[in-house]
Amino acid sequence: MAPSSSTFKPNPLSLSVPDPALDRWLRDSGYLDLLDSTASAPSSSASLPPSTAAAAAAASPTAGPSSGVAADVLSFARTLASLLALNPFARLSAADLAAPTPSWSLAFVGPPGAVSYSWPPTPTQARLRVQENVRRYARNYAALAILVFACCLYRMPMALLGMLASLAVWEGVRYCRDHWDLAPGIAQALLHCAQIATAILLYICNLQFALVYAIGLSYVVMMLHASLRKLTPSNLPDPGNRNRRRS
Repeated sequence: MAPSSSTFKPNPLSLSVPDPALDRWLRDSGYLDLLDSTASAPSSSASLPPSTAAAAAAASPTAGPSSGVAADVLSFARTLASLLALNPFARLSAADLAAPTPSWSLAFVGPPGAVSYSWPPTPTQARLRVQENVRRYARNYAALAILVFACCLYRMPMALLGMLASLAVWEGVRYCRDHWDLAPGIAQALLHCAQIATAILLYICNLQFALVYAIGLSYVVMMLHASLRKLTPSNLPDPGNRNRRRS
């Protein structure tokens, strides 16, 4: 009796979906948490059978903890470089800014007791996390940016006075144009004078430094949270539930 073959015959009913197509479908369907939960691609040595891996380890006795540390450092550097070169606002739209603000305690920070933060193991997952979290928590990041700017103004009273003085100048210009019958040339000259006065006030009071500090610190906080925060399942309707309820 001839031994049976160990390979399966082709089945026309079998389905084989390539990984890029599956990833694209998960992105379009909103199940990005499944992509984020998958671990990075295993190394070639990890995918080998135990006997082959043992033979490779015996053949190269010099490979030890130092090589593993070097691989980890290289992976960390690649992920960090991808984050520095990434545009976090590439997929941000007006609809994301108009959406309701997610919960600060449950959605933004994460539920208590759950592991909601981890370093992304691959540059692909880092880009995926940042772009999706920026879309989800855009209003939270905007509120944090306003809070950081307010703290910078509190630490720099001269900048706060300069901003208030600039607002007073433009309020005076608006009042003059609305209540006085100014000639077009005079109104244009008044507008240019207000612009010059605002530039002088901002330069003297160092308001530009407060803006730079607030923007830089807000960007760093946003990138840290967006890259470390794990993706959570989206609240998507399950079309199969209706079929199960009908049956």
